[in-house]
Amino acid sequence: MASPKEKPDTRRLPMMPVRDVVIFPFMMTPFVVGRESSVRALEDALGGDKKLFLATQHDASIDEPSPEEIYKVGTIVSIVQSLKLPDGNIKVLVEGIERARIVSVSDEDGYFRAVVRTAVSKAEAGPVLSSLVSRVTGLFEQYVKLSQNLNYESMVAAVRSDEPAKLADTIGANLQLTIEEKQELLEIFDPLDRLNRVAEMLDIEIEKLNVDRTIQGRVKRQMERAQKEYYLNEKIKAIQKELGRGEKSEIDELRSKIESAGMTADAKEKALAELKRLENMPPMSAESTVSRNYLDWMLAVPWKKKAKEIQDLSHAQSVLESDHYGLEKIKERILEFLAVRHLVKQPKGSILCFVGPPGVGKTSLGMSIAKATGRPFVRLSLGGVRDEAEIRGHRRTYIGALPGQILQMMKKAGTVNPVFMLDEIDKMSTDFRGDPSAALLEVLDPEQNTSFTDHYLDVEYDLSGVFFIATANVLHTIPPALQDRMEVIRLSGYTELEKMEIAKRFLVPKQLEQSGLDTNRLRFLEDGLNTIVRDYTREAGVRNLEREIGNVCRKIARDVVTQAAKAEAAGVAPPVKTKSAGKAKRTEDNSVKIDAGTVGKLLGPPKFRDLKTDRQNEVGATTGLAWTEVGGQILTTEATVMDGRGKLTTTGKLGDVMQESAQAAMSYIRSRAQALGIPRDFYRHLDIHVHVPEGAIPKDGPSAGITLATTLCSALTNIPVRGDIAMTGEITLRGKVLPIGGVKEKILAAHRHGITEVILPKDNEKDMPEVPEYISKDMRIHFVESMDEVLKLALEREIEAVPLAPATPPVDVAASHGDGKVMH
Repeated sequence: MASPKEKPDTRRLPMMPVRDVVIFPFMMTPFVVGRESSVRALEDALGGDKKLFLATQHDASIDEPSPEEIYKVGTIVSIVQSLKLPDGNIKVLVEGIERARIVSVSDEDGYFRAVVRTAVSKAEAGPVLSSLVSRVTGLFEQYVKLSQNLNYESMVAAVRSDEPAKLADTIGANLQLTIEEKQELLEIFDPLDRLNRVAEMLDIEIEKLNVDRTIQGRVKRQMERAQKEYYLNEKIKAIQKELGRGEKSEIDELRSKIESAGMTADAKEKALAELKRLENMPPMSAESTVSRNYLDWMLAVPWKKKAKEIQDLSHAQSVLESDHYGLEKIKERILEFLAVRHLVKQPKGSILCFVGPPGVGKTSLGMSIAKATGRPFVRLSLGGVRDEAEIRGHRRTYIGALPGQILQMMKKAGTVNPVFMLDEIDKMSTDFRGDPSAALLEVLDPEQNTSFTDHYLDVEYDLSGVFFIATANVLHTIPPALQDRMEVIRLSGYTELEKMEIAKRFLVPKQLEQSGLDTNRLRFLEDGLNTIVRDYTREAGVRNLEREIGNVCRKIARDVVTQAAKAEAAGVAPPVKTKSAGKAKRTEDNSVKIDAGTVGKLLGPPKFRDLKTDRQNEVGATTGLAWTEVGGQILTTEATVMDGRGKLTTTGKLGDVMQESAQAAMSYIRSRAQALGIPRDFYRHLDIHVHVPEGAIPKDGPSAGITLATTLCSALTNIPVRGDIAMTGEITLRGKVLPIGGVKEKILAAHRHGITEVILPKDNEKDMPEVPEYISKDMRIHFVESMDEVLKLALEREIEAVPLAPATPPVDVAASHGDGKVMH
């Protein structure tokens, strides 16, 4: 039982918050002071009576804690020794005197000064206290024996004290407790209560140490058993060596590989079970070959090997810039995608889908991403794949069964995190053998591909680390469920300026190298490349451009070889001029230069006309804009009027949607006949034929609506349509113009064909930032909301409305039915 507390003593001392340590009375504790506020408090104490109040802060990560972030109970200490270190910090040794509680805290000259109150309680001597002291001392001796971190002699000597308060504080300071538990002990002022709490903590710590010792004993026994097994295995190996069977059998090698392959628990269990079956089979049996092939595949696919990913975004940007010209928005999207992967520590697998015309660089972009990230690159072409087993593999019951292409490509990559390109994903088809696109749903779903199951291996395989990139020319052939699993990035066609730069930077050097030439023998001038781009190619990508440049290089290479052979036969130096270059100018270093005139002589007549001089105003002929798999195209629409009975004929292999657009345009014109200057009953004695040239090519879509309506109106009013204007937009029966897609591709096609003005729906004005600025400045873009605006812009002159005919008198009868009988 404790005696009444003595009268509290209040003192005002410099206060220093400490981190990750609780200072107890009677304890000598060294620590380093580095914070400026703590240094000032220490200097104040050293300048006075060397007394300091230390209190632990709640969060050790806070550099400058506020008074509310410091525990209210701390220890008054006496500074025994201080030493200033070379780095400016001060190393001090303090001795705890007594615990105290904070009454108030003030901030003076950049450090805390606290008013603290001490209250010393003394326990009354008696049998209860003696028994408790003996019990705590015995428990602590037992704790020291079990603990490997404390010296037994020094600790036992330290706790030989008759003072309960000092005994409790000494033991509390040496126990392996958390800061919170030590602070709890410090805040107990009564010595008897503090001893009881120390006894409880000692019981808990001793129990923990006993459990640890039991576990260590068990581990030791297991290690002894393992050593015994090792000894016996070594004896077996020695016996086998004496028998001439080699040091290590094939089964042992397979078992060792399985153990070190890093397989999942399920895969490892299945592989070991198959190995056990193989061990019991005759070596020459057919089943033995099947099992061996299965194990070879299990060991061939990567399970844990991971390529080190490059985290430098500037490196990725430089790789993309060096490998591709233009495509700025696409590069930005890729860099943003990579930046997110760098910020997320364990990102899920990524699935991108590049959609665009052929030849714009979809596949090479995937290779650049692999190069930029430092991952291996593998490519799987899905064009023409129609068997689900190509993706998931065949079951082992079939003769010659193999894993699917997914795991075969993973084996080729050799790591669990390659860049995996699924090329031409829109070219897959379906037949009686299954739907490969359905099998890809699991592969391309980040929520499911952590447990992809191949029919051959029949174990779960983790594809979540793979960076999947799919490529396609169109989206409408890809099932919606598969589209939903991919982030679609569209690649538009290149402009003429971009094609010129691509040719200079990439295509010409590549073709010169492949043809065995260099810039000392052949140079392409600006006008020569421009002629090839405009007169010999007309495409969204650059594949045909590369072919034509290669064609020029091969012709020059042939002449170089021919002239060299003739010179060698004549025994003289080869002449400077070549046959093809003889009609071209040469540079000072005698290299052949390809200009506009030379291109025509080497490649023959231009394959495409210069449409800038071919546009004339015609009746019933309108230039529309279309989007195809190879980019934007112009689409001429023609209409002619003949005597007849109101029949509308459409030809040119038009799809259902385009035929319905023609019907909608016809209905609009009939409803607005008088306003358009057309007799109201024109359809009673006229037939109209609408034709879209290039009749062998299927055409469909609603974006030709205003083109069809303009063509019909021009044919019926005999007013020519301007030849320098093109248009695209969907039409409604009320004459409203609705938005369409593929704006950038269509405007690029118009610019490529020399058209100077384009009519677009008003709602497509938001798509203009995608169009290169120099092209939009070179053309006039008209945004319209109704057909009246379209006709005003497209027709050569304004339409004169037909005066309204007198109204027909109303018939005052009910509606007639069938043979004229009145229905009531």
